[in-house]
Amino acid sequence: MARAATLTDEQVRRARTAAQLLHRPGRRSVADLVSHLTGVQAQVLSAASLALRARRAGLAAAAVDRARVRDRSIVLCWAMRGTLHLITADDHAWLVPLVIERRIANAHRRLRQEGVGGDQPKKALRAIERMLDREGPLRRAEIEERLRRQGIRTEGQAIAHLVWLAAAEGTICYGPDRDGERCFVLVRDWLGGAATAMEPGSALHELVVRYLGAHAPAEPADLTTWSGIALADARRGWRDVEDRLVEVPTERGPRWALRSAIPPTPEEVVRLLPAFDEYLLGWKDRKLIAPASGWKMIQRGGGWLHPVVLLDGRAVGTWTSERTADGLRVDVSPFGPLAPALRRRIEEEARDIGRFLKAEIRTSYPKRSAR
Repeated sequence: MARAATLTDEQVRRARTAAQLLHRPGRRSVADLVSHLTGVQAQVLSAASLALRARRAGLAAAAVDRARVRDRSIVLCWAMRGTLHLITADDHAWLVPLVIERRIANAHRRLRQEGVGGDQPKKALRAIERMLDREGPLRRAEIEERLRRQGIRTEGQAIAHLVWLAAAEGTICYGPDRDGERCFVLVRDWLGGAATAMEPGSALHELVVRYLGAHAPAEPADLTTWSGIALADARRGWRDVEDRLVEVPTERGPRWALRSAIPPTPEEVVRLLPAFDEYLLGWKDRKLIAPASGWKMIQRGGGWLHPVVLLDGRAVGTWTSERTADGLRVDVSPFGPLAPALRRRIEEEARDIGRFLKAEIRTSYPKRSAR
């Protein structure tokens, strides 16, 4: 990116689309994709898999499952913003403490509100570690039952906060599924020696470089929004890597990118992004993605981010899917008229989702759009 030229909003979107790998360069492994993004929000695990599909041509859903359960090269755990993410096994030991630390005090406060105070959280965490060492993997309900038998309060939201706290302290993570339900395991058993810890300064340095690699052009406030770390820490990390950065003037003020930033692709990029896609969560200023009227459709309440139709980094509609007797129906709700060529690209994307999910796809447009 030329330092002297001011990037238009369209150019910023194209640059970020490339940084997010939405132009699908090469055939990266699942772990390489996740590593590049640093994490993929996964409170809906199927949506996280679809987010990876959007970034690599020909990716199979089974490959994501293999990476998580058989190869254990990626792991499901709480990370950025205190929410569930897929991150790489290699990153677990340095990334989780860095992005979770500020939220641990709040977890203890919530536990006290649930009647779990004093030394009870510490006692519970030791008990969770022992039971998983002897009996793991265990479902959350099985952990709850065993804690209750030991006299530890688990009612209300207490069990959720206790499990979260054990994960935040790096003791447990999600492992295999049993009968369609996720199970917890000890990190040391599941990941072994894959994860390498870093001292805090090095971890912050790594986070800034990783973030910019997948989100540039950006500014420190964007890193705070995406990761949950303090703005002062984001600014400090920015200063620590300034020799690797180039300032990028934009219509909305100065932003920064790595000198080795992925160049924007000249081709038009059309993607069907799933709920909670990283592209929707990566920056403080969301107006570049969609206007306020569009965000009312994307985020309709309850904290849910709906799947979007993306055209060169700009949301032009939302979509939903529903299982039917003969496959999967994808309903597209555009924000405005869609040109015939764009409709064809959307339908190609829908068919690729069908390939990924091994389902016959039918695309419909409940809202009127130009033909």
